[in-house]
Amino acid sequence: MITSEYVRIMARYNEWQNKSTYEAASLLSDEDRFKDQGAFFGSIHCTLSHLLWGDQIWMHRFADTPKPQADGIQASAEMILDWKELCKERKSFDDVILNWSSSLTNQDLEGDLMWYSGAAKRDVIKPIGFLVTHMFNHQTHHRGQVHAMVTSCGGKIDDTDLFFLE
Repeated sequence: MITSEYVRIMARYNEWQNKSTYEAASLLSDEDRFKDQGAFFGSIHCTLSHLLWGDQIWMHRFADTPKPQADGIQASAEMILDWKELCKERKSFDDVILNWSSSLTNQDLEGDLMWYSGAAKRDVIKPIGFLVTHMFNHQTHHRGQVHAMVTSCGGKIDDTDLFFLE
């Protein structure tokens, strides 16, 4: 389905886009970052906290990294409430994803993964390559929401087109 090279590209894209997103959001006030703008997780900050949680839970499943501090999707929005700490943890976890992707082989993306899904409230079995694709898609989805919220607060995030990745 996907290759290890695709995963490395998407890990680099994730890091690049997070850097741009966090830089733009850092220029906003805490009030703007926490303002409920009607997104699923409400605010810029809470959406970014959820997104970090999502990456951590998927990487826990893929690479046995530690589980995130928040217990579940709803708690993920308030997993890290301090902006500087969230920025630090995001940067650190982007390095985890990059390092994981650098040693990944095509064979690592074969087979199925079984886990208990809190969202589905049951055990789920899906192909690993499909789930890795889901993780990157989830990142893009929520960064798109953050992009709109940052823009509505007067901020500007760099271009998001994949082909600009260097």
